[in-house]
Amino acid sequence: MTTTEITKELPIPAHFDASKVGEVWRVPYQERAAEAKSWAKQHNIAPALDDRKRICLLIIDPQNTFCIPEFELFVGGRSGKGAVEDNIRLCEFIYRNLGVISTIAPTMDTHTAMQIFHPIFWVNAAGEHPTPAATIITLDDVKAGVWQVNPAVAYNIAVNDYEKLQQHAFHYVKQLSGDGKYPLTVWPYHSMLGGIGHALVSAVEEALFFHNIARCSQTIFELKGNNPLTENYSVLRAEVLEDTNGQPIAQKNVNLIKQLLEFDAVIVAGQAKSHCVAWTVDDLLTEIKEQDAKKAKKVYLLEDCSSPVVIPGVIDFTEQADAAYQKFAEAGMHIVKSTDAIANWLDL
Repeated sequence: MTTTEITKELPIPAHFDASKVGEVWRVPYQERAAEAKSWAKQHNIAPALDDRKRICLLIIDPQNTFCIPEFELFVGGRSGKGAVEDNIRLCEFIYRNLGVISTIAPTMDTHTAMQIFHPIFWVNAAGEHPTPAATIITLDDVKAGVWQVNPAVAYNIAVNDYEKLQQHAFHYVKQLSGDGKYPLTVWPYHSMLGGIGHALVSAVEEALFFHNIARCSQTIFELKGNNPLTENYSVLRAEVLEDTNGQPIAQKNVNLIKQLLEFDAVIVAGQAKSHCVAWTVDDLLTEIKEQDAKKAKKVYLLEDCSSPVVIPGVIDFTEQADAAYQKFAEAGMHIVKSTDAIANWLDL
């Protein structure tokens, strides 16, 4: 495939239906595999191993729980349709640039019920659990006993050592405050392992599978968030890495960091712009600065394929998300749109 052919945008395959992006359905794998092989032959798309420049598309948490209306934590942004509209543009971006994207790496938020950010973990004096999405647990709350660790969960996640778990909870909220992180938010049960919400959005999964077959490029799935003792907004690093005694409870994702920084370009999209996307990019920037600040220029943020968390009447993280992207741009990263020709912002 020549450079001219590579940079030429491809048409959108006939199977893609933008009206179904906000729905859940089964991807017909065998049918799509045959179409992808034919598509690659028709458009002279070479296997990814032949790429002169290796480009990774990192998609943060493109899962039903965040991207399908009526699911647990739908990211609507201020428009109310954010994640659905983002994923329409994302799928179209993948199909148009099938011959350019070498590897696609979706992250997958992965949870069970008994985790520090879910209602069952906490109780008040009346034995009631906090209201999800509307409750933020502060250091003062824990000091005053407004919210305490639910003794019943200690049996499952702390070998029945309630005092140790209570100490960890105090240490945890204190660490968040000291590190300038978002305070501990009690979220609705979401991205539950084994549940429909955990699965990739059907239209995105289909696009990834189509790319996988057409380019002979294995999709890199990265699971995160299953540690009961810490949040994991970023796929590269948990919010808190050590317990109250300085012992590790989590580790940086050094393998993924190494992989990402070996690519010639990393394009980032996904949900939510204010949380998991921003924290992942921030951690990537930290790693880049430790190695070579100039590497920030290899990161491209698809601003029209991510939306911030907005809960009408409760909280709006739009300004925080915009501030984070401004910080990334000032560090040398590129803020781009999926609708722009990729050749205009990548040296292909």
